[in-house]
Amino acid sequence: MATDTRPTSRWSRAFRQLYAVSVVGSIGQQVVLLAVPVLAVAVLHATPGQVGLLGVLGTAAFLLIGLPAGVWVDRADRRTVMIGADLVRAALFASVPVAWWAGWLTIGQLYLVVLLTGAATVFFDVAEQSYLPAVVGRERLVAANSVLMSTGATVQIGGRALGGFLVQLLSAPLALVLNAGAYLVSAVILSRLRSDAGPARDADRHGDGFGRQLGEGVRHVLGSPLLRPLALSLASINLTVNLMTTMLPVVFLRELGLGAGALGLFLGAGGVGALLGALTARPLADRIGHGRALWLPGLIVAPLGALVPLVDTGPALWLAALGWSAIAWRTGIGNVIGVSLRQRCTPDALLGRMNAVFRFLLFGAITVGAALSGLLGQCVGVRTTLWVGAGSAALTWLPVFCSPLRRLTEPPALPAPDGSPLVHAARD
Repeated sequence: MATDTRPTSRWSRAFRQLYAVSVVGSIGQQVVLLAVPVLAVAVLHATPGQVGLLGVLGTAAFLLIGLPAGVWVDRADRRTVMIGADLVRAALFASVPVAWWAGWLTIGQLYLVVLLTGAATVFFDVAEQSYLPAVVGRERLVAANSVLMSTGATVQIGGRALGGFLVQLLSAPLALVLNAGAYLVSAVILSRLRSDAGPARDADRHGDGFGRQLGEGVRHVLGSPLLRPLALSLASINLTVNLMTTMLPVVFLRELGLGAGALGLFLGAGGVGALLGALTARPLADRIGHGRALWLPGLIVAPLGALVPLVDTGPALWLAALGWSAIAWRTGIGNVIGVSLRQRCTPDALLGRMNAVFRFLLFGAITVGAALSGLLGQCVGVRTTLWVGAGSAALTWLPVFCSPLRRLTEPPALPAPDGSPLVHAARD
């Protein structure tokens, strides 16, 4: 049955508001991805190790509070959680240009800002993913996620380039003023959103303590023959890609002297790849099967990933951008198919905790990747770190290939009444 994937009037007013929040937040996020490392390198003269630590702290909250956040969000009003997270992020990012203008800005303050905004992002992301089913209905989740992912990839294309030029034009501290404003706009939109999405009905079950509810979410993901290899593959992608991403500002600004604008355009090429991946995911899965669509693109783009460590001025820059786009294309395909798979394997009562477990694993991998990148960049050099990332990324398709997912030809069946995922859709 055809599904509507456009944010038009055929979508509910609540979804259109949530869509606007996603767009505004994505734009702000692209500015942050450039402004923070550029600020560290160009203004505070950070070392590769300090740049790596910034990357670690930006996602460390997913490791520290990612799992319990799922239970907390299931027990709270999710819209209120998102509004609070937006206001916290706006205040924290606004503190950076104020301190810079007063001459007080230090790398320590930047560390604290990225750590606390990361904590707010944990709650916002888990609440948003858990809020969506109540806004659009389970039958439209795949279509709604396709809209959000395609738009996110589109924003990434222009957002990173725009972020790079804003940083270059206004300076990194002043660019963060616009970012703080974006989160304020998001909070205002959310305050006007009306939906029946409150706490999950099963979150306050009598006799089920916090630890038991948390454990249910972990067992649901790690005990599933479909979700476990998917989580492992996606986490390894995040880790290896972030090995490269963390050191790219050092390469562009310090080694090549290309500036924030060129860095934004390069990273924006990844947005083009991600958009193409989101658009081609469903046709590709229909043609070769959902399982093959999760691992075969990774095998195909593995040689192209080796172009990224060769980045230089001239033609080498374009070749490296091609390699970066290829990696993002594979990731875009995996996101669309993977999210659909996760939703089809998870009953409504576990959606919040399932999302929290995946965020914990995927963003925890980003944290580890940033830490390794900073350590390797400091000890063995920036270029060697890029080669380690590219070489490791070439193997991230193996967890899916070595699992029942390899034989998955169609989306899995809906969860059984007892909440256990049905896996009979995986066949030869």
